[in-house]
Amino acid sequence: MTTGQPGTGKARPTPGGSDAEIRSAAASASGTPAQPARTADAVSGDSPEETVGGQSRSSDGGATGATSTSDPKPSKNGVVKKDAGAGKSGDRIGNAAKDGTESAAATSDSTTSSPAETDSTTVAPKDSAPATTRTDGAPAKDGEGGRTEDDAAGSKESPPSAPRRWWRWTGKGKRAGKTASLVKTDGATKTDGADKPVEPDRWEAFASAPEPRPSIVTRSGRAVGRFLIHEWTLAALCSLALAVLMTWPTLRYPRYTLPQDYWDPSLQAWQMAWSGHILLADPARLWQSNTFFPELWSFAFSDTLLGYAPAGMLGSGPEDALLRYNIMFVLAHALATFGAYALARQLGAGRIGAAVAGVSYTYAPWLLAQAGHLHVLSNGGIPLALAMLARGHGWSLRHGYRPERRHDGWVYAGWLVAAWQLSLGFGIGLPFAYFLAGAVLVAVVLFYARRLRTRQAVPFGRRLFLADLLGGLFFAGVGLLMAYPFYQVTELHPYAERTIADVSIFSPPASGFVTAPAESRIWGGLHEGARAALPWHPEMTLLPGFVLYALALGGLFFSVWRLRHRLLLLAGVLVTMAFAMGTRFFDGTLTYVPLFEHVPGWSGLRTPGRLMLWTTLLLGLLAAGAVTALTDRVRELTAQRIPSWPGPWLRMATLLPLLLVTVEGLNTTPHPVVPTQPAAMRSAQGPLLVLPSNQSLDQHVMLWSTSGFPDVVNGGSGFTPRQLDDVRRVSQSFPDQTSVDYLRTLGVRTVVLLRGQVPGTPWEITIDTPVESLGISRQDVGDAVVYRL
Repeated sequence: MTTGQPGTGKARPTPGGSDAEIRSAAASASGTPAQPARTADAVSGDSPEETVGGQSRSSDGGATGATSTSDPKPSKNGVVKKDAGAGKSGDRIGNAAKDGTESAAATSDSTTSSPAETDSTTVAPKDSAPATTRTDGAPAKDGEGGRTEDDAAGSKESPPSAPRRWWRWTGKGKRAGKTASLVKTDGATKTDGADKPVEPDRWEAFASAPEPRPSIVTRSGRAVGRFLIHEWTLAALCSLALAVLMTWPTLRYPRYTLPQDYWDPSLQAWQMAWSGHILLADPARLWQSNTFFPELWSFAFSDTLLGYAPAGMLGSGPEDALLRYNIMFVLAHALATFGAYALARQLGAGRIGAAVAGVSYTYAPWLLAQAGHLHVLSNGGIPLALAMLARGHGWSLRHGYRPERRHDGWVYAGWLVAAWQLSLGFGIGLPFAYFLAGAVLVAVVLFYARRLRTRQAVPFGRRLFLADLLGGLFFAGVGLLMAYPFYQVTELHPYAERTIADVSIFSPPASGFVTAPAESRIWGGLHEGARAALPWHPEMTLLPGFVLYALALGGLFFSVWRLRHRLLLLAGVLVTMAFAMGTRFFDGTLTYVPLFEHVPGWSGLRTPGRLMLWTTLLLGLLAAGAVTALTDRVRELTAQRIPSWPGPWLRMATLLPLLLVTVEGLNTTPHPVVPTQPAAMRSAQGPLLVLPSNQSLDQHVMLWSTSGFPDVVNGGSGFTPRQLDDVRRVSQSFPDQTSVDYLRTLGVRTVVLLRGQVPGTPWEITIDTPVESLGISRQDVGDAVVYRL
């Protein structure tokens, strides 16, 4: 009796059944055709074998199996041991189950001497018809198959020519199937014949717990948090906070005070109230306002601030009109800062450099003299629209044209904001419209010039072209709709057109570019003598800031912008300064006068100094380039330091330009209390006339008329209609028969005479004169006398 110990060269007994029978049964069980029977000397397939003493020996000296077909003889302990030289398959038994199917436990081709303790049996599938034999020659029991593990593995997973020993070494692990073999340390294998569940990996207990799915509240909170810390959110909030501080105390008593003075701001407060009221009540009557009765197109006698009409829909009465005006005054500053910041960022400036551009654009000292002109301060739509258009076209000053960044949505938004800016008034909007037209023309020329130079199709896209086409048409349509009423006004009142003589009155000299207005906290007192030399200093003190001048000058030599871009910005600064001088720059023959005479609508602009707005924006971009280069250099120096100290101090030093620009924009703007609405105005029936009447007082009357918007003869604007002049002249003798008849002819039914305004006027004597003989009635209402015609 031999046991086949490893390395001894002794053969071990083979099962009584032949190899052919076993393979035939395996093939029948697996549903594949049976292979031809093989002799024992070709079973292994590992390498050429030699037969020594009735045994088959491989080339490496290990016994691969016995060729005898006699019955096996058990060993002393009743178990036929496996041939260790065959590869110790006990630890590498393949799982016969594959793709979710069950199979019996497979063993190596070693067998046991009794059914109670087997070494290698296979179980045929349930649907196999013929019963097979066990490896010990006895008939297989129910549930047992007649093939070995290697045969099963070879028929299901390995190609027919695959070596058996190789497959045993590369078979699947015992945990891969539902039935596992229990391996003994002496090489014998026990099978329990039952399925056992796969046990979880013992190291899974140390794995991190899966992250729980956040709730909708948590996800919403995170989204809000990301929104609040986004750059544009922070920029908007900082712009708003800075606007509140820099315009203080505008919001301290917003229902009773107005910044700068209470004349033009009263007019503009009425404009917002009227547009909001009439668009809700009777939109067809928008341009036929309740003032300047009975004039037509009276709402177009000055810039309309029509873009603020949605705000005018909230509230009613003079106090709400003042509150609305003060809020929009602060928001206009915030929008200007945010818009210039966005433009500088889009062009390639850093955050601090863009902040310098935004603050210098909004709080330039020369703009402090315009605090009473909301239509001039409402300029934030200009840089914001330019930033959106540049973003939509994938263009920046620092990086050039990047087609992959194109987005037609931003183009639509840019044209929409541009149209909104134009609706606020032509004083600022008309130069902006011509700038956009020129920019489109230059962009088209450069686009095709680049295509001809490179001989390649520069990507643009139909969607972007369609966005520009539709957006440009919408912008032009808004401009034409806004221009038509003004055209009608010039037809009805030809004397309302400006002349070169009017422009000369408001044209500033070159000294105005270094002279600050009286409202500047830093330079106002120091420049008092220089202002005295200016004929009309509110429109001639055009200092954009000495700090801004210095930063822009530094930006010519040290900047993130390319040299050609710096030179273009410098050229823009010089050209806009020349145009802002009006007729003071060589009599304007090469600058302002050709525009005045040949460009449609330009004759309505009588204050060329307001073109300083473009000069300030270009200076701010030059300064942004310099500050960005400074911050980039500081960041590099800080990164090179080991340790990084004093890195934080260097980074704080980059905020110094922003601090200086902000300090130079501090103001001493007065906030006078607006005259209270007379009680008689609250109940007076229109059409009515309020006396005394002049340009300044009539603007208060317009504000008071926001209580119900009765038709009033009074009105203040950029020009005075001749009919209103006649009313003022004839009513000097009121109440008398001539004035009463004339007012009745116009349709006036009520006259309100303000006692507080009559000292020093002809009405000081006639205010208490009896009127029964004139066929009118007289009644004292508060501090006014009401005459009913």
